[in-house]
Amino acid sequence: MIMYDFGDGNGPVAAYQHPNGGGWVADSAFVDLTAYVGPDACVYGNAKVCDYSQVFGNAKVCDNAYITGNAKIYDNAKVCDNAYITGNAKIYDNACVFGTVWVCGTTVLRGDDTVCGNAYDT
Repeated sequence: MIMYDFGDGNGPVAAYQHPNGGGWVADSAFVDLTAYVGPDACVYGNAKVCDYSQVFGNAKVCDNAYITGNAKIYDNAKVCDNAYITGNAKIYDNACVFGTVWVCGTTVLRGDDTVCGNAYDT
């Protein structure tokens, strides 16, 4: 069994490197084979990355976050808690999305944008 420490305070957990990109995915998380997880990106907790979504750069998707459609999470962005990201949404730079949030359509969050408890839809 391969173990990896995601730096979330839980220590090393069972994980694997995603075949499409080589990024780390905890065994407790789910990533479709059609999704891309770049070599420096992480998906852990009970997070799900589905369809043709992309997580790359130093991005982190964790907890119960759900990424679907053609959404892109990249650079140093973090999506966590119960966030739901779908459509062609882009979360990047140092943006952080957490709480029970729905980000969809063509929404773009970047820079130091932080979204918690608000819904964004364009």
